[in-house]
Amino acid sequence: MKYLLASTRFVLFVFVTLFLYSVWFIGSFIIPNKPFWRQLLFRLWAISFIKIAGIEVEVIGTPPQQPFFLVCNHLGYVDIPVLRAIVDSVFVGKKEIKDWFLAGRIVSDMETIFIDRQNNRDILRAGEEILEKLNAGEGVIVFPEGTSSKGEEVLKFNSSFLEFPARVDFPVHYASITYQTPNNNPPANTICWWGDDTFLEHLWKILQIPRFKAIVTFGEQPIQNPNRKELAKILHQKVSEIFVPVL
Repeated sequence: MKYLLASTRFVLFVFVTLFLYSVWFIGSFIIPNKPFWRQLLFRLWAISFIKIAGIEVEVIGTPPQQPFFLVCNHLGYVDIPVLRAIVDSVFVGKKEIKDWFLAGRIVSDMETIFIDRQNNRDILRAGEEILEKLNAGEGVIVFPEGTSSKGEEVLKFNSSFLEFPARVDFPVHYASITYQTPNNNPPANTICWWGDDTFLEHLWKILQIPRFKAIVTFGEQPIQNPNRKELAKILHQKVSEIFVPVL
């Protein structure tokens, strides 16, 4: 039965993704307000994924209002539709994602800001793109751990992701995300994407779970600090304080 459920969900996921991307692509030539059109279709995709995968989303605290710069711990790609369904935003991601087959093109067209953390000049370029998005009234979400984890703890934050807000002393909002699943499907082995599984192999596991819960907790006040390393430490501590480990 679980394989039938996963198969049905997978077909729906592929269909909805390609359909909404096609609608966005065609509309991008017609709709004058490009950011609105992109944000609308991105939000519809995120909500669709949540419905297809059977995710219940619980929000604790108050999400920030646009424009905002938000950091969050990272447990896997499921974080993206969950967060995106709550707040309109673009994401900052590592440049390797851009090379993923088909998904890289779609993610790029949703104006993800890619960053090469090994190249200081690229960090500055990404900062300019972030500034453009904020000036346009959009939200920006960053996963400063730089990778996803199994959810035992919040990994150390990479300060390079915080170069821009530190340099201009921009307030940084923070949030934590965690998951709860049925007892026979521990989220560390199913929802969290940290092992050797490919994207499709991991997605297949997730789609077999009848229902699971995502809990997003937003911090009370944004943090400002002109020193990016100090800012990273403070934000890591704040996120750790509101993070509930995945069991």
